[in-house]
Amino acid sequence: MRIRPRQQLLDLWRAHLRTSFRDDRWVWGGRDGRNSISDAEQLMCLLYPSTELASFALDPDSIATADDIAAVMAVLGEDIWVGGALVTKIEEFFDAYTDADGEPMFAGGSYFRDMGFGEPSAAQRELEVVDSYSMSLSLCIASLRFLRGLQRYLGHEVRREARRMNERVVALIPRVSSRLTSAMIGLIRSFVIHTPPFTSPAGQEILKLVNQTGAPDKNVLADYSAALEQIRVQAENDVRSGHAADIDLRDDNRAFECGWAWGIDTNAGDLTEITSRVATQPGFAVTEPYLYFTLVALDGIKDLYSQRTQEPALLEPHQLQLAESLKRRAELTQRYWSTISRFGTGRWPLEDLPWRTSDGKQSDYFSLAVTAFLIQELLERESTTDLARTVAVLRQLAQRAKIINREVPGDPAALLHYPGVTLTLKVSGAIEPGPLLGYHVSDFATLLLKRSLQAARLARDVDTREQLLDLAAAALEHMQDRAITSGRSAGLWDNLGPDCDAAEASPSWFLTERMMECLVVAHNTYTRPPLATEAMVNAAIGKIGEAEHLLNQELLQVSDAVYSPRFKELAAIQQLLDRAGDVLTKRPHTAEALAANALERLDALAYAREDATR
Repeated sequence: MRIRPRQQLLDLWRAHLRTSFRDDRWVWGGRDGRNSISDAEQLMCLLYPSTELASFALDPDSIATADDIAAVMAVLGEDIWVGGALVTKIEEFFDAYTDADGEPMFAGGSYFRDMGFGEPSAAQRELEVVDSYSMSLSLCIASLRFLRGLQRYLGHEVRREARRMNERVVALIPRVSSRLTSAMIGLIRSFVIHTPPFTSPAGQEILKLVNQTGAPDKNVLADYSAALEQIRVQAENDVRSGHAADIDLRDDNRAFECGWAWGIDTNAGDLTEITSRVATQPGFAVTEPYLYFTLVALDGIKDLYSQRTQEPALLEPHQLQLAESLKRRAELTQRYWSTISRFGTGRWPLEDLPWRTSDGKQSDYFSLAVTAFLIQELLERESTTDLARTVAVLRQLAQRAKIINREVPGDPAALLHYPGVTLTLKVSGAIEPGPLLGYHVSDFATLLLKRSLQAARLARDVDTREQLLDLAAAALEHMQDRAITSGRSAGLWDNLGPDCDAAEASPSWFLTERMMECLVVAHNTYTRPPLATEAMVNAAIGKIGEAEHLLNQELLQVSDAVYSPRFKELAAIQQLLDRAGDVLTKRPHTAEALAANALERLDALAYAREDATR
């Protein structure tokens, strides 16, 4: 299946508006009802592409010049009314998830699941979750980009409705900025460093994970300490906040792992320098990193220090300090998981499928999450080291999840996709007791699609790149098979839920938003220059060099009759070779094709001359 990001994003927008905008009224919620995460995902499906991709911008000037986008957005109106409709939706979101004291709320709500011990209590549903912090962070960045762009346009407008809308934008921006600050604080206080003794069950699980050769524990522990020495030092010096002061993070008798808990760490310290409920409320999550929540936290944090965030100076001074703190935690986390996934000199722990966490759980989803950390680390270093082995892991995971292979009835791999991996959310005793909390994660296929497309940017050889694009195409085909096919939500995701056979199946905004992210990544991947290896460039140079030599020979036999047909043909060939030289290093195969065309035309001239001689 061919990935066509622009058309598929427009189709997603069209289906989104058909579902969300009914009878001139916006309808919030999907399959899982309303909560701070789902509503943010619903908005992000529109705002993220419009602020991440210049060709999808929703400011009035861009809409006026892009006929296809104007046609899709016509349901919201024309000109500034599209912007006005989105401003209204952003206002409604902030009204719904701000308490009476003006404090942002990040409750997991209906995303918390029954683990077989009864429905979560009302108090439990109000617990705040890292998924909401991270999604709100990305939503706030996208909203600020959109609002600032709209504000610049409205500043030149003299119409009364434009002035009124500008007043609403001016009033909304501080509310967005306040939620952004709270989301950043929530992520800082949810970051954890877990250091169980090697004699504990968690320490033993980590030891078994990294010992892929059956070596004596003494040798493995020595190698483990050496591999993580710099990471431990960085943790001790830069990001110790919230960890017990009486524990030495460089203690070789303790294991080490870091990342994000599912909510604010029970040992998190207060951030008293900032006035916010999130900065001082007691923690409730056990000090253990979750791979899923670590993954979503890193995705949100990357929006903070992306180039597009820095250009318009969206962040305030105190937010820049928080962003730097989050960046240090993100770098430490990525470095840790990249190191531990490739630990040792033999088989990687990552290659020993499925990945086992320190609490004894194992799943192919965890393997894919760790692979995602590794790919992101390679992307940031622009390194192809170990890329081939990483691609092999991705392909094996795709086979095990039946994204490449055919699924059979009753196949346990189907559970990866629906209901997905169920995470048990461990809480401390500081909150009101209730039934065990669960959290479903069903984005295996979109995670595979996204990381395959990102890794394709790194590939420096045709075979590796083709493998990654084939994996992406297979994952896209799997997702297309899961799209809703009838009713208002046709074209959104997914059709594996309990109401998939209903006449009006509700969309999963959790999955639809992630599919939107994949299409944005595909768009960015395809806008990069095509693969240009040294071998490809050398092949093109050989053809260009031969053509240049033959052209010079032909020019020796042409008189100064510059208007002769032969001279004009040689001039056209010279243009071909000049163009080939211009694109040589960026598009070597194009340069080779131009040189081949020049060689054919030069051969035709030589043959004609020889024929005339005969």
